[in-house]
Amino acid sequence: MSGADRAPGTDFSEAVLHDLGAGVITTDLDNRITSVNPWAEELLGRSSAQMIGQDAHDLLHRRADGSRVPREQCALTRPLRESGSAEEGSDEYFLRADGIPVPIIWATTPLRFDGRRTGTVAVFHDFSLHRSATEQAAAHTAALEELTSRLHLVADISSVLMTGVSTSGSMRRLLRLLVPGMGVWATVDVCAEHCTTLERIAVRSAQHRRTSRLKGPLPPLTEKPRTAVARALNSDRPTRLTAAVLREEPDAPLAATHGALFERLGGDFAVVAPLRTQRRPYGLLTVARDGAPHSDAEAAVLADIGRRVALVMDNARLYYEQRNVAETMQRQLLAPLPQVDHLRMAARYRPAQRAMEIGGDWYDAFLLSDGVMALVIGDVVGHDLKAAAHMAEVRNMLRALAWDHGEPPSLIMRRLDEAVTNTSDAPMATIVFARIEGPEGGPWRLHWVNAGHPPPLLITHEGTTRFLQGGHGPLIGMSATLHLGLSWPDASEELPPESTLLLYTDGLVESRNRPIDLGMATLRHHAGVLARRPAGNTVDDFCDALLERIAPSGDDAALLALRLPAAGAGTADDRRPPPPPQSPYTPAAPDRAAPGSLQEHPQVEDPTRGFRDE
Repeated sequence: MSGADRAPGTDFSEAVLHDLGAGVITTDLDNRITSVNPWAEELLGRSSAQMIGQDAHDLLHRRADGSRVPREQCALTRPLRESGSAEEGSDEYFLRADGIPVPIIWATTPLRFDGRRTGTVAVFHDFSLHRSATEQAAAHTAALEELTSRLHLVADISSVLMTGVSTSGSMRRLLRLLVPGMGVWATVDVCAEHCTTLERIAVRSAQHRRTSRLKGPLPPLTEKPRTAVARALNSDRPTRLTAAVLREEPDAPLAATHGALFERLGGDFAVVAPLRTQRRPYGLLTVARDGAPHSDAEAAVLADIGRRVALVMDNARLYYEQRNVAETMQRQLLAPLPQVDHLRMAARYRPAQRAMEIGGDWYDAFLLSDGVMALVIGDVVGHDLKAAAHMAEVRNMLRALAWDHGEPPSLIMRRLDEAVTNTSDAPMATIVFARIEGPEGGPWRLHWVNAGHPPPLLITHEGTTRFLQGGHGPLIGMSATLHLGLSWPDASEELPPESTLLLYTDGLVESRNRPIDLGMATLRHHAGVLARRPAGNTVDDFCDALLERIAPSGDDAALLALRLPAAGAGTADDRRPPPPPQSPYTPAAPDRAAPGSLQEHPQVEDPTRGFRDE
């Protein structure tokens, strides 16, 4: 070998590179190894004798899977093949003696001796520890990003579930968050307690818009599919479905309930998460996707969503159960209306918006011992079961006193005030107590007292309205308790033929967003408008339209309306047809009739049915 072709001697390599702390390999112009330092021997598990003279590329350079790298793609030999400039990188692998590819971080540069290029020198480190740390950091970052995304999804879902919309509305909004984020379609099926019959209340697909035909009650199931549904409903873990299995095996679990979904909406895999609490199962949440099945982490997220949905359903069920119990109790305390002669009455009761705030509002209408009709509207202070119990006490006292004592309303109020003060722990109450006096055919006259209650409203047939401001006195439970010696002046007013007398509680005219003065003005306006409607507008129609227009909110509200007949109606020489019979509807509990009514057992609607259906 001539002097120009000589490679550096081992004395030079040892002197310069022995303690470098990295593997060093030098090659000649043919890429054959001319020297290696001890670090290179240790990193590669090869001795210098095993490497010197070998082609560096053929001996060492590999891909991550151990396969050979084509020579023309070898980055480490580029300084020899091309410009001769230095190169570096971290994506290459050297083959250890034990056959394991080792990731390296490297740099290579032309090697010059005596001013001439004699080969290359490559410096490298085992990059596995650094790469593992980098890959681990990247994996942690990806996991954190995925976790953050899931947390945002769960937060959005929690926000949807906490809104005050109906269950079906919440489920539709829930599926909009899940599709297409976690699947190509999703459904929610619900079931009644102690029943495996499913009803599909929400369906959403990323590729199909017309999914309404898939909603509704599912067909009855035979024993085997019913058992599979029961197992999925009561499981602690989600059930996985494969479309191919359901197609090939019609008797596979949940094929009867989910096979048609795959056929209509597509998808290859699905996760069926139970909507279940410790109390009972509520249904199934199904999310399907194309390609690969959901990961275990994704299935766990869907299971958590299922538990959240079930908890919301459980809370809604408890809310309506409490509201149903409270309202049923109050309706048991409300009285059905009597039907007397040609007088027509209607009553309405709107419960408080909160479940247990049943309130102390009540209305009453009954015949007195002298044949006179008595009307009552009242409100006991409080919004709980105690208020309802106290309301029953005050109502019953008033009934007994009014029946037993044929006295003016003012004396009845005085007796009631003393009785409430001395025999009951009921708090204060507001009351309007009135007597409707007059012969069949009229004229009719109203005698009343007002114990701190909103004044009655008189609406003529022509739509003229005015509040009856007379008869005002203190609240019941105030005068006798405080020894004030106050009284209730009797008031009297002639009631025009075909007029309407409206008694109501403050819940109809007052709310957090509407002061009572504005509420009373609104009531007067709408009542006058409704009174001018064409003939055939019954007192029931009047009450329903009035509630629809005013839309009371917050507190409970009661109203009692009396419609007077035309002048001379019901007399011996009256040839006009009688007015339509009084509506059998009453806010009172079902299967109750008022003493003295023409229909002792009227057919009434169950007022709690709407809440149960909801």
